[in-house]
Amino acid sequence: MRVAVIDIGTNSTRLLVADVRREKVERVVHFDLVTTRLGEGIGSGYLHKDAIARTCETLKHYLERIHPLQVERVVAAATSAVRDARNREEFLEAARRVGLEVAVLSGEEEAYLSYLGVQAGLAVDGAGLVVMDVGGGSTEFIWQREGSLFCRSVNVGAVRMTEGGHDDAAISRLLSPTLNQVRLSSPRRLVGVGGTVTTCAAMVQKLAVYDPARVHGFVLSRADVENILAILSRCTLEERRRLPGLQPERADIITAGVRIVRLVMRELDMPSLQVSETDIMHGLAIQAASGVERKNVVIYQ
Repeated sequence: MRVAVIDIGTNSTRLLVADVRREKVERVVHFDLVTTRLGEGIGSGYLHKDAIARTCETLKHYLERIHPLQVERVVAAATSAVRDARNREEFLEAARRVGLEVAVLSGEEEAYLSYLGVQAGLAVDGAGLVVMDVGGGSTEFIWQREGSLFCRSVNVGAVRMTEGGHDDAAISRLLSPTLNQVRLSSPRRLVGVGGTVTTCAAMVQKLAVYDPARVHGFVLSRADVENILAILSRCTLEERRRLPGLQPERADIITAGVRIVRLVMRELDMPSLQVSETDIMHGLAIQAASGVERKNVVIYQ
């Protein structure tokens, strides 16, 4: 089945058109990403009208792009910024006016779909595995223990932490309850998805042009992460925008995202992190095409 997936995140809005067969994305037909920053001012609890307008303009463009591609199913999902917004119905109605019905995912659903995407794209054994999705508004953790899959979402994201001015101690306090639970599973391997970790992989490789094939499966060491933070701390915002591998639109939030990654690696005593390009979008595509059911999934509240 050919499916189109639109992921409406806190920082960016992405489009994936893909052919899916046997719970696997066989071919990516088209991919696009626009930094719409729907979660601008996320601490206020409201989506800004300008952010809604520019996101809906991108949605309209995506629908026009999808039209000639003979897509059998279109799925649109919104995550942290929309699910937390008091005026989320305002955004959902604006999306309907451009012709798109948007599902609002819970944090735990977001976590599970990210895990599904990783499992489809990397040959990883679930035992001892922790999947981490560092987004703009939240970070999701997925891990196994005693035959069950545990999913947890925490309101710690690159945009949210940047705008809130959270220091390392504050981020640690927010993440500690979940990380304490993760440690009970004796984790041995960490896989990361989301714009922060893919950007780190691109920066370490100094990619002048982003190459998904070189990012997918790349292994970041803790030393790599520390070095990236050291570089970012020496740079002004304008200097960060010129760093190889770093999208200029992400320059203002990247430091907070990398600090989240460093803290998780330290707290879980992980010497490295493997980066996955296959993430929630692939999970959504697989679910849309094959109706994958969740089995033995524990939702941590």
